[in-house]
Amino acid sequence: MSLGIVMLVHDALDRAEQLVRHWATHGCPVVIHVDDCVTGKDYTDFVAAMSDLDNVRFCERRHCEWGRWSLVAASQTASELMLKAFPEVRHIMLASGSCLPLRPVSEMLAYLGHRPQTDFIESVTTEDVPWTIGGLDIERFTLRFPFSWKRHRRLFDRYVEIQRRLGFKRSIPEGIVPHLGSQWWCLTRKTLSAILKDPNRLEYDRYFKRVWIPDESYYQTLARRHSNRIESRSLTLSKFDFQGKPHIFYDDHLQLLRRSDCFVARKAWRHADKLYESFLSDKHEVLTGAEPNPGKIDRIFTKAIERRTKGRSGLYMPSRFPREGYEGNVTAARYTVLEGFSELFDDFESWLSDTVSARVHGHIFAEDKVHFAGSATNFFGALSDSATLRDYNAKSFLTNLIWSTRGERQCFQFGPRDNQDVSWVMAKDPNARIYVVSGAWAVKLFHSNEDFSDIRREAARLQKIESDHLTALRSSFARARTHVWSLADFVLNPAEPLQAVVDDIGPRTATRLTSLPKMKPLQGFGQFLQDLKNQGMHPYLMGDFPAGHDLVPTTRIQRKPYLVK
Repeated sequence: MSLGIVMLVHDALDRAEQLVRHWATHGCPVVIHVDDCVTGKDYTDFVAAMSDLDNVRFCERRHCEWGRWSLVAASQTASELMLKAFPEVRHIMLASGSCLPLRPVSEMLAYLGHRPQTDFIESVTTEDVPWTIGGLDIERFTLRFPFSWKRHRRLFDRYVEIQRRLGFKRSIPEGIVPHLGSQWWCLTRKTLSAILKDPNRLEYDRYFKRVWIPDESYYQTLARRHSNRIESRSLTLSKFDFQGKPHIFYDDHLQLLRRSDCFVARKAWRHADKLYESFLSDKHEVLTGAEPNPGKIDRIFTKAIERRTKGRSGLYMPSRFPREGYEGNVTAARYTVLEGFSELFDDFESWLSDTVSARVHGHIFAEDKVHFAGSATNFFGALSDSATLRDYNAKSFLTNLIWSTRGERQCFQFGPRDNQDVSWVMAKDPNARIYVVSGAWAVKLFHSNEDFSDIRREAARLQKIESDHLTALRSSFARARTHVWSLADFVLNPAEPLQAVVDDIGPRTATRLTSLPKMKPLQGFGQFLQDLKNQGMHPYLMGDFPAGHDLVPTTRIQRKPYLVK
């Protein structure tokens, strides 16, 4: 015999019995520590069920708690019994009652037989681990932690805060350098005996009793003191999520676990019948000789954590609604927002639809209804043109529109007359491409026949709304790609902004524009703005429109220069 198993059990005793029998019947002695929280009857029944196995022992029981010294003390007691009762054991592995063997025991024995002097324990310094949380990296060794993090969280946090304020620091015992790592190790008899029989053990135990999560640092630190050869990795596949909780393996992880080539996996769900039947059966014994390689499945775990924390960009649903500000991209794909273009040009949506490969809508956030492309009353994603339904949750309307049309670029018009609930949503969305002709909303007022006092009042209201919208687009929180032209600058040279819009969306045929949409007449617009000023309203978003004469737009399309040889 060359491998002994120290097993910590606290629940699922039926599954623990299966695991013990699997190890014991394949030549591996087992010493079991059963948590004191298990009732006396269940413990007695469990011991009786193991009575037919002569290489199984039970050690003294104690109550164990996560992150506390009791877990280390339990493993010490069980390890001491293992070393005393089974002198032929050369490697000792620490496991739990949910650690499932993934490969034949004979293959693991052969693997360890070729490495008789090697200790397998993850052991790295605090500077080298990325998973310490809450600032407690080196502090877990220099502060005291008499309170349970799980049961007395407020006392724990308060006591840490007091020690930080007072500048309290514990001295680390001479001769050791704190290391961290997975609690699931496989040590040689020589190293484990040296740790348990160290002449300074009382001092080390006293020190680590007040370290935070000592089961992840006690053996990891002392192994560095006594081992001749350390492989800083665990033979047990143990994956954790972003909260530090272990991943649980279910029946549908069967092929994933086989691909890992690891010897043991923690932790298997107690009701995963398919996993236990497959891996605890002798029928599948195929000696591969492969090196354990959890990295082969790390990509899947990384993707799972990212999916759990961020979800899928632009997907909102009752079962997985992301936290505000943590959802990554707000929407699922790029889209284009055009502000002021339909106010300046006649039939602009039709012209743009003929020019680019995209779905061009009207004002989908208009006050009266949703102006879908082609005047549709319903659209993908069961979206209705009802303004009431849309305004119930304008953000969800936008994200649903983009999610339901992935693969097709969506373009829509927007302006100060529309519902502004999505103003900041679009501004903070990296998928948004927003093109603004500021002040273009005044063109509709210019062509209206309303009373001028009403026009002045409406112009002031719309300008205030657009000014707030531009503030959002220019905010340090904005992530949308934005281009803003004043109305005066746009009118002087409309070809370049239109070309920029077409180039971003993607042209249908030619790479350069061959025609421009028809611009609405603006004769007398400068005087109209001057009249607004005379009435006490300052139209500053339109740019510099002279009152005495009209701006003449450039209708000639700029051509790229070329060289003739």
